[in-house]
Amino acid sequence: MLQFCEWLEKNPWIMSLDSSVVISLIFEICHYSGFFLLVGTSVALDLRIMGIAAQREPVPQLARQLRAWMWTGLVMVLISGFFMFAGDAVDFYGAGTFRVKLLIVLVAVGLGIFVNSKAGASSEQPSISVGAKVLAFLSLILWIGSILISVEVPAISGVG
Repeated sequence: MLQFCEWLEKNPWIMSLDSSVVISLIFEICHYSGFFLLVGTSVALDLRIMGIAAQREPVPQLARQLRAWMWTGLVMVLISGFFMFAGDAVDFYGAGTFRVKLLIVLVAVGLGIFVNSKAGASSEQPSISVGAKVLAFLSLILWIGSILISVEVPAISGVG
């Protein structure tokens, strides 16, 4: 994997993208905006499932309304994140905090997709199961954790 990171970092196309301040800023804006969409939609649905927010909105309807925004955010994060990673691939690969961040984000994304798909596929239910509330709470904790560790990646590892 380290060889791939070295190749990626030295790729002329990646180097030209990474050396442009404007393009780097566009990637960062897309990355943060994508995370706002991804995390925001997941948190809104999690809070609804837990019964904290939007209590008049049926869970399946809310999940269906937020699904396109969630996927848009995920695509934005993946594309921009790849290019942000590629410019300093060797440093990111060696940073333990970055690996932990990726693990937490991947689990949060997976759980968010699962919760959204199950919530959107369910029928209009008068009550939400305890299991669904626990999954929504776990999703919320994972998103908070991903945000906190994302802030710490540059602070701890110097990469960012």
